[in-house]
Amino acid sequence: MSEALAAALAAEHAAVYAYGVIGVRLSGGAAEQARSAEAAHRSRRDGLVLLLTEQGGPVPAAEPAYALPFAVTDRASALRLAVEVEERTGAVWRAALPATEGAQRTRALDGLTDTAVRATRWRRAAGVSPATVPFPGRPT
Repeated sequence: MSEALAAALAAEHAAVYAYGVIGVRLSGGAAEQARSAEAAHRSRRDGLVLLLTEQGGPVPAAEPAYALPFAVTDRASALRLAVEVEERTGAVWRAALPATEGAQRTRALDGLTDTAVRATRWRRAAGVSPATVPFPGRPT
């Protein structure tokens, strides 16, 4: 169980980093949405740090920087990265589901649900159709 949650923590670290890059390329409501998404990832990250510390398991530290899958140079690429961040983070939360139970399984399901909702919002903002996917967190 702690390996799956440690992987989720690593994904949340990466998401927080990515939103720092995403946010500077957005304005107005999209910038506000990016700040909200970053805060949500920070909250999940902090909760996982506490949980893993209490369990005595591995607590992966954030990397000083993360390689982005493509250059973020404008609004369109920022929105594309936001979708990808949520999809990738959702995939890690989905992978944690079978390795968890009880409160930790609820935490994993909440993480998957939250990332799926944010990915849908970002797809809508980017004009991607369809805005939803049939099985969030599952490789396409």
